[in-house]
Amino acid sequence: MSALPWYEDVSPGRGTLPPRAWYAASDAAALSLNGSWGFRLSPTADTEDDSFAAPGFDASAWDAITVPGHWVLQGKEREYGGPAYTNVQYPFPVDPPRVPTENPTGDHLRRFDLPDAWPADGGTVLRFDGVESCARVWLNGTELGEFKGSRLAHEFTVGHLLKARDNVLALRVHQWSSGSYLEDQDQWWLPGVFRDVTLLHRPTGAPGDFFTHASYDHTTGTGTLRVACDVPGRVTVPELGLDLATGESATLPVEPWSAETPRLYEGELTAGGERIPLRIGFRTVAVENGVMTVNGRRILFRGVNRHEFHPEHGRTLDLATMREDVELMKRHNINAVRTSHYPPHPAFLDLCDTYGLWVIDEGDLETHGFEDLAWRGNPVDDERWTPALLDRAARLVERDKNHPSVVIWSLGNECGTGAGLTAMARWIRDRDPSRLVHYEGDRSCADTDVHSRMYAPHAEVDAIGRRADEGPEARRRLPFILCEYAHAMGNGPGGLSEYQRLFETYEHCQGGFVWEWIDHGLVHPVYGHGYGGDFGEEVHDGNFVCDGLLFPDRTPSPGLLEYKKVIEPVRITPDGPGSVLVANGHDVVDLAHLAFTWSFLADGETLATGPLDVPPLAAGESARVTLPTAPAHPAGAETLWTVRALLAHDTAWAPAGHEVAWGQIPASAPAPAPRGATGARPVRTADRIALGPAVFDARTGEPLTLGSLPVTGPRLDVWRAPTDNDEGAPWQPDERHGPLWRDLGLHRMRHRVDEIALDHDSLTVRTRVAPAARDIGLRTTYRWTSDGTALRLGVEVAPEGEWRVPLPRLGVRLGLPAALGRAVWYGAGPGEAYADTRAAARLGRWEAAVDALRTPYLRPQENGARIDTRWLELTSASGREGVRVEGEPVFSFTARPWTTEQLDAAAHRTDLVPGDTLWLHLDHAQHGIGSQSCGPGVLPAYRLDAVPAAFTLTFTPVDRA
Repeated sequence: MSALPWYEDVSPGRGTLPPRAWYAASDAAALSLNGSWGFRLSPTADTEDDSFAAPGFDASAWDAITVPGHWVLQGKEREYGGPAYTNVQYPFPVDPPRVPTENPTGDHLRRFDLPDAWPADGGTVLRFDGVESCARVWLNGTELGEFKGSRLAHEFTVGHLLKARDNVLALRVHQWSSGSYLEDQDQWWLPGVFRDVTLLHRPTGAPGDFFTHASYDHTTGTGTLRVACDVPGRVTVPELGLDLATGESATLPVEPWSAETPRLYEGELTAGGERIPLRIGFRTVAVENGVMTVNGRRILFRGVNRHEFHPEHGRTLDLATMREDVELMKRHNINAVRTSHYPPHPAFLDLCDTYGLWVIDEGDLETHGFEDLAWRGNPVDDERWTPALLDRAARLVERDKNHPSVVIWSLGNECGTGAGLTAMARWIRDRDPSRLVHYEGDRSCADTDVHSRMYAPHAEVDAIGRRADEGPEARRRLPFILCEYAHAMGNGPGGLSEYQRLFETYEHCQGGFVWEWIDHGLVHPVYGHGYGGDFGEEVHDGNFVCDGLLFPDRTPSPGLLEYKKVIEPVRITPDGPGSVLVANGHDVVDLAHLAFTWSFLADGETLATGPLDVPPLAAGESARVTLPTAPAHPAGAETLWTVRALLAHDTAWAPAGHEVAWGQIPASAPAPAPRGATGARPVRTADRIALGPAVFDARTGEPLTLGSLPVTGPRLDVWRAPTDNDEGAPWQPDERHGPLWRDLGLHRMRHRVDEIALDHDSLTVRTRVAPAARDIGLRTTYRWTSDGTALRLGVEVAPEGEWRVPLPRLGVRLGLPAALGRAVWYGAGPGEAYADTRAAARLGRWEAAVDALRTPYLRPQENGARIDTRWLELTSASGREGVRVEGEPVFSFTARPWTTEQLDAAAHRTDLVPGDTLWLHLDHAQHGIGSQSCGPGVLPAYRLDAVPAAFTLTFTPVDRA
């Protein structure tokens, strides 16, 4: 067999310079080569013809694309192919290191002149910050070399080849290479030059690399600084009065860096005619008695996994988008990022240093597709691949080693185990013993300093917290994190509060990282945003790529609002009559940066507000705070206090007044309401029955009108359009309720009327609701009464047969005119909430357009429920006509202009077309949400089992004409 072409060779490449530290800028000259490049796409990897790299090549017939960018996201109507999404599967035959002959290949050309002031001395390097999946490079007709490692930086020496004018940079990029086997990272496959290309002048004698060591001793309050450099130089830090030779150390009092206090000292490294800015953060990472500490303090990760993603540009992100991500994280109480599953653009880590985020910096490595093959041929356990793995480890560490935000190095993700990973861990520890090493797939923890799991159920986390889990004894002595948990796919995730209680209970359970930050919905000409399969892929994993806390346009989802509440660093809870307990859950800071306020509500209306004096509690402390005397309020009203913790001053990420935390403290329960809606007599005439404000169909017992409003139903309803978490993941051992519900036929229930009975003050309708082909059912009795103005419905449900699965929901559904487009309610809000996703819902009086009650998940599914509703008014825009619904005591409601069946059938939001009926769901309860799209299912407390139930609703027509 002939030698393999370079792109199939297992080596990391040739001709590149050793990896080195990244810094934003120095006083040395730099020239960005971003912009418009000539582009030609070939369907196969032609390695013989490299004539395009010659300086005189005529590329006038070529197209133009933008660099940085992915070629499959450019051009007209996907003329350069399309994106493809897979989670685990490789989108090509698994035959390492070979790839298909059908290997789209992009030839790129960039002509450029040097600036007139470009220095003549020293040298120049050409830097590529990210190219997928590999590249071969020429400058002015001379081949420089080639490289693999898509999310890694590569540099070439080019000073001897440069001309003042008409330089020609040529690049051949193959979509597939041996490196693709190492980059199976649950994301879109997007080839191209997607990060910056830069020409960097290197003055004579300038540093090749440097390493800033800045530790902190919390017992003395001093920091020690030493900057190692490969050439002699000097380090100055004016604020600290330091002027040191490289390699020398100095110890002096400093303020430490942390995610809560991101204190950076500006310095400078001067060597060989170059002045390099330093941003120094003093901090020390350690493990003490099985607990990870930074600067002597236990830290708790309130984290997210973050892929780099933009709905139009894929993994090409500009600085403004990166800054938006960081500011959104800070505003939602997130304090940590795992860079899944590769090093991010280096500017993102600069932002983490500046704003304050703990970072697990992950290597550009995943071989997940081998798991389906029982890990046969897995590169991480094949010594031929070890040089490539070590190259990836070195390019991770050397580029990012000077960022104080990076506290853990991660070898990669979902690669099984093997000697290659051991070699990587050994190299990283030798190079940088100041940080911990992470890899989730090593259950023995032989190569790691952290015990890490993905999607461990709550019970397992509890056992780990008690150090009662099975496994190696040495593993129990390590800090524990969930590097992925709470899969944020579609509606959810549920169970966040229960996880957080475990993290706050057990010292060495140090938090986790929600999967993930953003839905990867690419802009689509038909669907708005598309997911796997929407771009013609043969092999794909559907909407599994839409599992983020942000929608693709970076709008926060209900899941992000829930997460913000669950992880808030201040706890505000009831503490007896007239007082509140305030607990500081920060890792480091006291509460001096916050201002506290109170408001007093009666039946959802705010009657008074004011400031609340809370002492500046140190981290970990709590105090009982007395509330003011309750203001005058209506007798019998439901009253409560809302206490809020707000930023007292502007920060880099939010203005003063931004809400960090809140709590509600009940003051008094409402007086029992009289059992109204009785006294009116039902009157039957022909095929109609009149009762109070309603007219019923005498054959079905269902109302036809309520006041002047036409009505359809209400009928008992148990079906919901399954969420991604209902559908579950096929690899999970627990029952997946969505498929079971459908198999049982709960989406096609039939209603049988057994009796319609009238007595002196009520209309009673007895029915049986059941699925075809099954011997189970729900005996349902509707009892209608009225006082002449309002209509009261009592519903009793009794299950028949053996119900082996919980119900999706239990309530009634009715149709109303679509013109009722305005909702006002007293209950929990303002956003959607379910039994196990309710932490962020606060009690109050809320108002919204009905259209705004829906949550636009990319794959349509159950959404928009408002829980703990005391009363709801749906009215027309004028407010003159509508209906008021009251619960005894509460209910949950959803309102939307399509049926649940239409919602269930839709694959994209564009499939949903509003009709002329508003469908209102009034639920006694719904099954919880859970996280089973990849994580654990619904906890037992939130199951909606089929048991006898009763609930009551009162309907009153609204007529303000």
